[in-house]
Amino acid sequence: MYPLLFHLIFRRMDPEKAHHLAFSWIRLAARTPVLRTFAAAVLAPRHTALRTEALGLRMHGPFGLAAGFDKNATGIDGMAMLGFDHVEIGTVTAQPQPGNPKRRLFRLVADRGLINRMGFNNEGSAAVAARLAARRPVFRTAVGVNIGKTKVVPEGEAVADYVTSTERLAPHADYLVVNVSSPNTPGLRNLQAVDQLKPLLTAVREAADRTVTGRRVPLLVKIAPDLADEDVDAVADLAVELGLDGVIATNTTIARDGLGLASPSRLTAETGGLSGAPLKARSLEVLRRLYARVGDRLTLVGVGGIETADDVWERILAGATLVQGYSGFIYRGPFWCREIHRGLAARLAASPYATLAEAVGADAHKENA
Repeated sequence: MYPLLFHLIFRRMDPEKAHHLAFSWIRLAARTPVLRTFAAAVLAPRHTALRTEALGLRMHGPFGLAAGFDKNATGIDGMAMLGFDHVEIGTVTAQPQPGNPKRRLFRLVADRGLINRMGFNNEGSAAVAARLAARRPVFRTAVGVNIGKTKVVPEGEAVADYVTSTERLAPHADYLVVNVSSPNTPGLRNLQAVDQLKPLLTAVREAADRTVTGRRVPLLVKIAPDLADEDVDAVADLAVELGLDGVIATNTTIARDGLGLASPSRLTAETGGLSGAPLKARSLEVLRRLYARVGDRLTLVGVGGIETADDVWERILAGATLVQGYSGFIYRGPFWCREIHRGLAARLAASPYATLAEAVGADAHKENA
């Protein structure tokens, strides 16, 4: 049904309008008791073999929703209803901002990809924090909060900007992510340089510890696939040095060449970050490099080009404890998580590993044996 719905309705709509329409349906279903119970039973059956512990959290499984879909924490229960084992909201900035001018989201249907230059459009960290504080969860799911730099804030004031969001949002986050890798905020990716990243992450860590009492909020950094290999190594080393909890690999790419894109050039030439299937190979390469560098000292989250249970399984074997998706949901629809979980449970059962935890990094372990 969904492929037909996509081709007859969503594909003919502006992508951003289609997103808002579909998301409104999801939120409506989650607010309707009988409907949400039925939907969760069909779309989110639990597989006990997939239970995952990561970042000090217990989750139904390893597969979550990447940041960017629910920017303002308005549909967490709806996405949990669809089967996502964790939901990462944001990116949230200290100040509310409208994002870049429309049109700013483009489908590359032939490549099963998306290009976006949304520009961190969100209601700001104060509004999002208030919404999270008032939330009464219907479904149990881990909630990550992804924070970024406000566009109008100069690079030299970025640390204070991130600290403001941290102070507001950390009390409501199961884990916190520092996003320095979106290509759609001018100068943001410059913050990935270790000399700038170190004071930023140190300040965010201190702000989270100062603001939240009684628990330690896990802190991760999200990096770009376009980093040179030596820079990936440098970020990995810094994350270990600072005692970070994890790294998310990867954000969208600004690359177009060498990806074998089949979509029309009028689309592929659009500026912004490319996500979906074309990102798969490089995202996996970065993940493998990170795991080779840090092993089990950090929790690695694999994201980028995730479409099938095979993709999730491959990321786990490469070193990811958690895996996230977004673009695949646009093309595969509401049964996507169910398909991922069923396929992943089957692959685990057919493997020599008793648990998913045993499978994490297994490919690297074989190479080193």
